Amino acid sequence: MAGNFWQSSHSQQWILDKPDLLRERQHDLLALNEDEYQKVFIFFANVIQVLGEQLKLRQQVIATATVYFKRFYARNSLKNIDPLLLAPTCILLASKVEEFGVISNSRLISICQSAIKTKFSYAYAQEFPYRTNHILECEFYLLENLDCCLIVYQPYRPLLQLVQDMGQEDQLLTLNWRIVNDSLRTDVCLLYPPYQIAIACLQIACVILQKDAPKQWFAELNVDLDKVQEIVRAIVNLYELWKDWKEKDEIQMLLSKIPKPKPPPQR
Repeated sequence: MAGNFWQSSHSQQWILDKPDLLRERQHDLLALNEDEYQKVFIFFANVIQVLGEQLKLRQQVIATATVYFKRFYARNSLKNIDPLLLAPTCILLASKVEEFGVISNSRLISICQSAIKTKFSYAYAQEFPYRTNHILECEFYLLENLDCCLIVYQPYRPLLQLVQDMGQEDQLLTLNWRIVNDSLRTDVCLLYPPYQIAIACLQIACVILQKDAPKQWFAELNVDLDKVQEIVRAIVNLYELWKDWKEKDEIQMLLSKIPKPKPPPQR
């Protein structure tokens, strides 16, 4: 693992430009508008979160799986691979990379089946349709598309350092941690370095808790504050979207609009 973020593949290959990201999405945005597209990704981030919690994974592993999921679709249309297949595949790969330990294939399939039946029955009328061979095949395709760039730097570590440096208490850290988790439902993990995301989340938490965050402290940070404000806006926009979204009423309709792979020609 690169000890320095700036020398890592995350920094050199996976901090993307917003125009490039939007250009890659053009095919999917013919079927879904931008809000609908984001709602689909919020839903699948929730799927990854639930699967990870039921597998008793650390949050770092769940976050890495979510970033893999977003990176794949940053370069591919939703029609290339069913997101319901890619979600557990990302969890399997992230658990290996983050050295969590081996998740048995049968346990992963079993958790997927029970989660779809109990937690996401409002989205899927059918059972989880995939088996171990599908996930293992998908894993190769995922590795190829990630260009084997598997080390993901998350905002959690810089966040701990920032809160410690600020001399603030646990309440601020707990809220910050939740905001970082929420930020995985936006594109910021594809567009900005993790330390900028950590600072943006810290700003939002200080506003929510009405902390008199020392302006001098923020001003002395050696960081592009315009970028930090862009991240703040992206996360605040997520909360605005979330506030009015009736997921259980809408998600089946949104999933039905996702572009599907064309079936092979009949002979």
